[in-house]
Amino acid sequence: MPTDTAVVLAAGEGTRLRPLTRNRPKPMLPAGNRPILEYVLDALIEAGIGRLCLVVGYKRSRVQEHFGPTYRDVPIEYVVQSKQLGSGHALQQAEEKLDGSFVVVNGDRVIEPSIITDVLEASKTDDAATLAVLERPAANRYGAVVMRDSTIVELIEKPDDEYRLVNGGVYVFDQRIFAALSETTRRSGSLLLTDAVDLLIYEATVRGVRTEGLWADATYPWDLLTVSRALLERGLIDGDHPETDVWVSERAIINENATLQPPVVIGPDCELGPGAVVGPNVALGQNVTIGANTTVESSVIDTDTRIGAGSTLLDCVTGQDVKLGAGTVVPGGPADVQINESLFRDEHLGAVFADRVQSGGGVRCKPGALVGTNARIGTGVVVDGHIPERSEVVR
Repeated sequence: MPTDTAVVLAAGEGTRLRPLTRNRPKPMLPAGNRPILEYVLDALIEAGIGRLCLVVGYKRSRVQEHFGPTYRDVPIEYVVQSKQLGSGHALQQAEEKLDGSFVVVNGDRVIEPSIITDVLEASKTDDAATLAVLERPAANRYGAVVMRDSTIVELIEKPDDEYRLVNGGVYVFDQRIFAALSETTRRSGSLLLTDAVDLLIYEATVRGVRTEGLWADATYPWDLLTVSRALLERGLIDGDHPETDVWVSERAIINENATLQPPVVIGPDCELGPGAVVGPNVALGQNVTIGANTTVESSVIDTDTRIGAGSTLLDCVTGQDVKLGAGTVVPGGPADVQINESLFRDEHLGAVFADRVQSGGGVRCKPGALVGTNARIGTGVVVDGHIPERSEVVR
């Protein structure tokens, strides 16, 4: 293998995941019941990486305080991208920390170690770059590649439906990438890593390696449900006593009359009341309380959330420290969801409750509701559409 150093690009906000990224960067959002970035670092370490360089920026303290100077005994160096000016600009911030060849990965995409290993093993000393290529039915969402044998001949930013090979965002570069970045034209002020790779394609050899494995991206809030489901289905969950696709922390308290429907993961210090039904496809973070006779299905419930008795939550994503009153009803998708200026139709999203939302009893959410941070929802309110942060909604 050509290197044991990896650069992880973890400086971005993830604006299309608002309101969940209001208080933390996208890489710290939950995949199952752990931050996305933990899975990324696990994959690198298991692929043999012995030195980590994290490029942080937006809400960087959330990353640095969580991981500290080491992760799994592997040292971490942090460099700061003070303004989010593109992925290429982010990599430039790490240039002084790098010598020879190195791995670059995105910090906001769950990947399996085999993808990184395949790229490392395919990399040749004469190649300017080697990148992971995966087959996916929706290349138009990620950007396509065109290969001739094992050589990349073109990157296509907005492909049509005929393309199936996508750029996996896992690279091995040598130092030539920095010369390419310095020569690359910015777009609307942003320096994109893929534009620099485009330049390398015409000046040197850029190798592509077709690979397989879990490669899951959360671009929009409902994608967190898809990522969690994929992790649960593959058993890629850290938890105590996995048994028939049920992972329950030894520190969790599960009432004898509660029901767990696999696959499901219950984090430390969670408490499930009598008659609670949790699962399938549910991930509970640390210190979550599920009240008596409450049903939670196909949902990601983050740390310190309290869900009152007699509630029903389907296709739901919560932030941290959310308090939902008794009898809350989230009936689930499909839904039409407005994200910034774009309308997405028939997405499987019941509701999103961002950090520190509080609601009274008997609240009902129409499918696709987005509730901003620190919002207060009164008893009996019907939530429809987007509720801005710090709003107070009364009946």
